[in-house]
Amino acid sequence: MNVAYFFLVSVSVLILAYTGYAYAAPTVKDTTLKVEKYASGLNFPTSMVFLDNSNLLVLEKDGNVRLVTGGTLEAQPILSLPVVDHNERGLLGIEKIGSNIFIYATVDEDGAKNRVYKYELKGTTLSNPQIILDLPAGPGTNHQGGKLVMGNDSTLYSVTGELQRDGKDQNIQDGPDPDYSGAILKINPDGSPASGNPFHDSGNEILQKYTAYGVRNCFGLAIDPKTGALWDTENGEDLYDEINFVFPGFNSGWKLVMGPISQSGHSENELVKFPGSKYKDPIISFKDNIGITDIEFLKSDKLGAKYSNNAFVGDYKNGNLYRFELNDQRNDFKLNSPALADRVVDDESEMDSILFGTGFEGITDITTGPDGNLYILSYNLGDIYKITL
Repeated sequence: MNVAYFFLVSVSVLILAYTGYAYAAPTVKDTTLKVEKYASGLNFPTSMVFLDNSNLLVLEKDGNVRLVTGGTLEAQPILSLPVVDHNERGLLGIEKIGSNIFIYATVDEDGAKNRVYKYELKGTTLSNPQIILDLPAGPGTNHQGGKLVMGNDSTLYSVTGELQRDGKDQNIQDGPDPDYSGAILKINPDGSPASGNPFHDSGNEILQKYTAYGVRNCFGLAIDPKTGALWDTENGEDLYDEINFVFPGFNSGWKLVMGPISQSGHSENELVKFPGSKYKDPIISFKDNIGITDIEFLKSDKLGAKYSNNAFVGDYKNGNLYRFELNDQRNDFKLNSPALADRVVDDESEMDSILFGTGFEGITDITTGPDGNLYILSYNLGDIYKITL
């Protein structure tokens, strides 16, 4: 992701507030649907999770865990963590599995590192933190990753960005061995490798936790509720933001490939191939960088049957919300525009064919609420929006 979009935003927001600039209200193209502001007053929120029908937790990048009850932001954080929030570091991801809450945070203990903590959830309080993953956070202060998502089997997926490293994880043949950078991990709630991971028999304790690698910079993970399959979004360096179908052993191609491999000047033979791994082109790419962020499958027909289990994807640069219907096998998108036969969005008409909503000003999270409606988190506005019928 172009770092100007993300870590300089605090300056731009302050300037806009000082000059009295007002954002346009978010809207969706389907006039039978409406967009309501659900909660406001958040400070650069990055991720959210519902606890029950009334309560949700929201992370603020600078370290606060905030509670929203019935659409009202509680005045004080329920937890504050001493995070390092320079550039794309900070409090980045949250997920709930049973009676536990998992949080991904960049901390500085003997040098910056990314950690996944497990907390006991009692009501709306968090206690007894345990470190279940200790991950790198450098040398780069960008490309930290941080999203967390629960699998249908109650395992936990996490993603670490490539952190500007040059190793085998980044498809550099003579680079250092796997070190958790640029990788999607699948673990049990205690931090151990999930059974059936693709490199489980590798003998490498790090690689045993991998389900995918070759990831550049990811702000979105989602599980298809019908199949249990994992999908991700990835930011390109200057071109080719991606949406990927992530199967066990998936090699996403970075640092040699972003977007279609045919456009990269490289071949699959040049990639680092862990035993059982396989490269696959993105399902769709955006030739011009949009700062792609979260992805969510709407686990409801509350907005109408045609939207049930569709994929919704956000971006940071435009504040747009995109919608994709899946094929019968649920491993690909139905793309209505014939121009998208090449799987690359490269003009306004192609963008319009997948556009669902606008004006959300820096989407960082999308989730299906307990009420079946779609909730959108805006980083720049500090608001949560609800899309309803």
